[in-house]
Amino acid sequence: MNLEPEVLIVGAGPSGLSAAREMARRGVHDVVVVEREAEAGGIPRFCPHPTFGLAEFWRPLSGPAYAAKLRAAVDPRSVRTATTVTRLGPDLETTISSERGETVLKPKRILLATGIRETPRAARLVSGERPRNILTTGALQRIRAEGRALPFRRPVIVGTELVSFSALLSLREGGASPVAMIEEGSRVTARRPADLFARWAMRTPILFGAAVVRINAAPDDAARLVSVTLSRSDGSQRIVACDAVVFTGRFTPEASLLGGHGELTDPGSRGPAVDQCWRTALPGLYAAGNLLRPVETAGWCAMEGRAAAASMAADIATPPAKDGRRVAVAAKGEIAFTTPSRIAVEDAASGPLRLGVRMTRASRGRFVLSADADDVWRSARMSVLPERRILLSPMLPDLAEIGELQLRFETGEG
Repeated sequence: MNLEPEVLIVGAGPSGLSAAREMARRGVHDVVVVEREAEAGGIPRFCPHPTFGLAEFWRPLSGPAYAAKLRAAVDPRSVRTATTVTRLGPDLETTISSERGETVLKPKRILLATGIRETPRAARLVSGERPRNILTTGALQRIRAEGRALPFRRPVIVGTELVSFSALLSLREGGASPVAMIEEGSRVTARRPADLFARWAMRTPILFGAAVVRINAAPDDAARLVSVTLSRSDGSQRIVACDAVVFTGRFTPEASLLGGHGELTDPGSRGPAVDQCWRTALPGLYAAGNLLRPVETAGWCAMEGRAAAASMAADIATPPAKDGRRVAVAAKGEIAFTTPSRIAVEDAASGPLRLGVRMTRASRGRFVLSADADDVWRSARMSVLPERRILLSPMLPDLAEIGELQLRFETGEG
């Protein structure tokens, strides 16, 4: 392995593998991909449902088949699995660790594609006993992928994100009959027909306006889970009998490598702040995929990986100015964050900018873009929901004299 590669890609999921493939297509072959798992392919490896591959391979594929196609498109000699990045220095010097020991790499450029992680019970501050069979979707799908039998039959699912319905399918395929899906809000977080799918096709009710506040074990066996206590929006409580709890979603970016580089993190997404060319403020460091925000589909992450690779290849051919100025995009009010959250002035085209937005709550109104407090663009009126991809194409003003762009959401009728 070259210790001073042109490009180091951290993470071999859809974004990282697609970036490596695109690099090779553009003539950049001095690439090293490191992956902490024993096999490349990312989360799709554990998702048996045929919901992958349409964007890239024009036909529906199971997650494992999709991951296999991504792996097959990359030179296996460039991929090092069971390898963890333990340190990222300000000069891009990177320490990796594997069963071979520690190695220090000095890449010229790095693409972070480390993805996301689900929020487990501890981080949700759910009280009660600590019996068996408390898990996340990821743990559930690993059990299924390894061919092991589920050690429970009547679980509850916490959450109604897209991944929650993936958990529902995995449970049904594993012979379990979920008692209920539990949602704190008044509607499912995934797109609306999902609730009909759960109730009619999967015969699983959804309890809205409810949150798990306690997990209960059997009085005579602390290891056996027997129920959960729900707090309802009307102030009441309810006990739901079950033998397992699957916590789903509430994804957060796997951005631990930025622990020593807080200035690179977007406070809204908690992932790296990038410009429209996928660059962070650290020269030579790029980021793409779900690391930027939770959560997008595998196909979307693969697209971002290819786009980031194209940007990196262009920068290799014509290195950008080190002092290139970036204008921040400040998310205001109920806008959680934007992607990108920085605009590289030298790369800002005269046409519209593609801007991804996430909201903190459901609302209806229009987006307004301001430049140093002067409104420069308004969207059409629309209804918006949290955890949904919102794509805007605002026309940018001349950024030469602009200090900051601000994006807000107006709920009035004007």
